Amino acid sequence: MTIDFKQDILAPVATDFAAMDKFINEGITSKVALVMAVSKHVVEAGGKRMRPIMCLLAAKACGATDTQMEPYRKLAAIIEMLHTATLVHDDVVDESGLRRGRPTANATWNNQTAVLVGDFLISRAFDLLVDLDNMVLLKDFSTGTCEIAEGEVLQLQAQHQPETTEQTYLDIIHGKTSRLFELATEGAAILAGQPQYREPLRLFAGHFGNAFQIIDDILDYTSDAETLGKNIGDDLMEGKPTLPLISALANTQGEEHEIIRKSIATGGTADLESVIQIVQTSGALDYCSRRANEETQAAIQALSHLPESKYRQALYNLAQLALHRIQ
Repeated sequence: MTIDFKQDILAPVATDFAAMDKFINEGITSKVALVMAVSKHVVEAGGKRMRPIMCLLAAKACGATDTQMEPYRKLAAIIEMLHTATLVHDDVVDESGLRRGRPTANATWNNQTAVLVGDFLISRAFDLLVDLDNMVLLKDFSTGTCEIAEGEVLQLQAQHQPETTEQTYLDIIHGKTSRLFELATEGAAILAGQPQYREPLRLFAGHFGNAFQIIDDILDYTSDAETLGKNIGDDLMEGKPTLPLISALANTQGEEHEIIRKSIATGGTADLESVIQIVQTSGALDYCSRRANEETQAAIQALSHLPESKYRQALYNLAQLALHRIQ
């Protein structure tokens, strides 16, 4: 079966999704014109908005009815604002000029402006979160945002470290990718007053986030030459030990092992062609695909603790769709 994003994932919460935009626009309103201009630029550059969609689906999977959706729309908007803030800061850290084909905030304005507007978006998200008047939710988000920041620092520390283990890689991606997915789904369960669904939804989102990031890292090595050069080039320039590289290191000896090792240790793209070749022939990508599959199955398994509904089905579809990107 082919999964269609709009039909099989977005459709059950399409009305709420559209209404959520209102909250995002309210959220980025500011007395300072530049703050608004930059916020608008980065929010509009957003992708599929998977995290807020996941939040809305989780809310309905927990039994929230159409008339009760207002606070969840707010929560979904808060999630998207936090996500956007982390992207703005990432682009500054990575010195990126483009994101999804559009100039980044740091490239359009400058680093100072981008960092400060990222700060504004995080602060504003918490400002809106307080309005939801739920102490447990506030605590979950406060702890979660700390862990997201820690994940980014952990990634920075792992740069140019060929010794990085798969466990460290998982710790990094849990912070920088999976944690926000967890906040999106677990937050909905907290707000719904359904604590028994917190853990299943957290596990679903955590494993989904892991799979999602591993798949992203695989796609770097399997896309067409142009994208290929750019994506891996970026990660290699920065000496980021992603799972394909960690796995290639484990699977090679001699000269090939040294080439991968050196690429992580020194960064730069001098051996780009060789690295791509080695990753593709060493069985590293098969291993990564297997891991992505395991994480997806674990995510799906966690969903079985939720009552059956079209919303639970849509979350299942989302996990399958993410996996299909590499099959």
